[in-house]
Amino acid sequence: MIRRREFCTGLAALSGFLTASCGWKLGDVRASSQEASALDELHLYTWTQYTDTQLLKTFSAQTGIKVLADVYDANEVMLAKLQASGGGTYSLIYPSDYMVQKMVDKELLKQLNQKRLVGLDNLFPRFENPEYDQNNMYSVPMSWGTTGFIYNSEKLEKPPSDWDYLWQNQKKLSKRITLLNDAREVMGGVLKMLGYSYNSQNEKQIKEAYQKLQDLKYDIAAFSTDAWRNQIMSGDLVLAMCYSSDAYKLTRENAKLKYITPKSGSSLWTDTIAIPTTTSNIEAAYEWINFMLKPDVAARMSKRLGVATPNRAGFELLPKKIQNNPTLFPSEEILEKCERLSPVGKFTEVYDRYWTQLTSS
Repeated sequence: MIRRREFCTGLAALSGFLTASCGWKLGDVRASSQEASALDELHLYTWTQYTDTQLLKTFSAQTGIKVLADVYDANEVMLAKLQASGGGTYSLIYPSDYMVQKMVDKELLKQLNQKRLVGLDNLFPRFENPEYDQNNMYSVPMSWGTTGFIYNSEKLEKPPSDWDYLWQNQKKLSKRITLLNDAREVMGGVLKMLGYSYNSQNEKQIKEAYQKLQDLKYDIAAFSTDAWRNQIMSGDLVLAMCYSSDAYKLTRENAKLKYITPKSGSSLWTDTIAIPTTTSNIEAAYEWINFMLKPDVAARMSKRLGVATPNRAGFELLPKKIQNNPTLFPSEEILEKCERLSPVGKFTEVYDRYWTQLTSS
């Protein structure tokens, strides 16, 4: 399951490389880790958008620790590299919520010493004891978001509010909509519409969701996680299923584009910071986590990245315009209906079977 949550695609392999789609400049980005790790160096393995030159310089000035970063664009890429290299020399990694569960099961993450963390009490209650990592024993949440629809408000007479909008307006939307190229997200959204769990392990329910998607299939322009961006900006699409972080960037660029989280509920995702069991510098790792937990750092990351911060103290430092933006911060009423994607073990085969039938027939 490759999660969106690749804000950018492609591996930045050069120092100071400017990622075109995110607009973030990475400092000291390396193509691969060095085997040796000095005590005054922090080795990060992170998503492309989560570090920039200014952030790294600020941390280094405060701690005297130099930061070296490798980047990835999918959780599975990160996991595969760590398993292939025996953990490499990384001090810290950035797994998403469901990947934290997988890595704990594989004994790849070090249990955190809570006494060494400063700022955990800054988190919103929702993130203090998440179901994917009870009491944040192995990870610290850094950003979060939802899955929903971005749409062209000038071309849709009636804006979408829930998943069933696609079926109610099927002919009007024909060949001008895209859904994510992600079995769990797409099937999950339909399951939610039908009144089931996003993480259903009932094959009868999965089949019902599949049949609903079959009814819609020939009016879907594509299953796309990335290509929809240019198409909706140009007007070729009027609606696309996407992640809130991606939508936030585009809605700031084009006022006619709007985003909604389906009112019946959707997926709620979180990206975290964790320490691999093979950490190269545990002292620097805790320094970095505590730095990222600072309210002013959390607020700056939220503003510049366009992601919601789980840091309550950081949230309070954000401008009211951002605090009240429903793309980043949906209402509690909607969030209470959202679910996190959870690993479903061998039942993944059922999702994959129906997804293959849907996308290949």
